[in-house]
Amino acid sequence: MKPQVRPCPTLPWRLSRLACFPLLFSTVFAMGCSGDGGAGKSEVSGKVTLGDKPVAGDVVFVYSDNSEMMSPIGSDGKYIMTTAKPGQVKIYIKPPMSTSAGGAPMPKGGPEMPKEGPLAGGGGGVPPPAKYQSAAGSGLTYDVKAGKQVYDIPLQ
Repeated sequence: MKPQVRPCPTLPWRLSRLACFPLLFSTVFAMGCSGDGGAGKSEVSGKVTLGDKPVAGDVVFVYSDNSEMMSPIGSDGKYIMTTAKPGQVKIYIKPPMSTSAGGAPMPKGGPEMPKEGPLAGGGGGVPPPAKYQSAAGSGLTYDVKAGKQVYDIPLQ
């Protein structure tokens, strides 16, 4: 006589199948979030200057699908974009949070921003000229290649 195989007596057969869906969903979700494991990513670094002075703010790359990648500019004018995607980008310089688009100080009353570190919005540099504060008006473009590369951004 053959032994009879039965589903778990505590869970109906259909319910036990449904119990697998959270595991399946989390596995698929984790695979989707991992992307391509870093393949096809690039690292772009450089220095943003206005004359001989470092510029404050953030470097923003705008891709053809309108997605953006941003990197803070250090107090020495240097930036590094460690996970840039290869392709043609438009570039603009987002001014520090402490100034408006025209370079004028923003009204008081907001939170105090740190003077140093990655949240400093560029530290001790000069604000970017208004021309460079939008992707449409800056005229800055770059073709990001695979691997590490240096792209300095001298503003006028």
